[in-house]
Amino acid sequence: MGLIVGRRPRPGPRRLPRGCEHEGVTTHDALADRYGAPAPWRRRAVIAASVAVSLAFLGWLTWTIWESSTPAVDSDIVGYSIEGQHEATARVDVRLKDDTVRAQCLLRAYAEDHSVVGELSFTPVYGAQQPLEETVRTERRATSVELVGCTAPGEPRPR
Repeated sequence: MGLIVGRRPRPGPRRLPRGCEHEGVTTHDALADRYGAPAPWRRRAVIAASVAVSLAFLGWLTWTIWESSTPAVDSDIVGYSIEGQHEATARVDVRLKDDTVRAQCLLRAYAEDHSVVGELSFTPVYGAQQPLEETVRTERRATSVELVGCTAPGEPRPR
């Protein structure tokens, strides 16, 4: 019997759907009698496996966060100056994790129309006086210099 909008339900006892009048709700014991009880070790095994998978995931997540937050090389541009028609100088701060890191850094010089007029790829040395001064030779007068970033072996993203 469906719900009819605008009518009040009839008072009195509720009737069960056809075919359900002979039994009430099946209890846990009746299900265990009919289908057999679950093995007692199964619940502990599922909990243990869930905890193991959760711990493995948390370990992987911690390792990923640590590796991403502590790169082998990190760099920032401190400033730049345009020296003439065919030269721009950039001051770059490069931090290497240790002396075994062989990083590559890339500087780009742009003209007034936003086209690239010069690039310089250089290798910073561990322990060098900071900021580094690097000169980019340009095809024509540059108006800005960008530090694309520095990458170390095994790091796909410039930093």
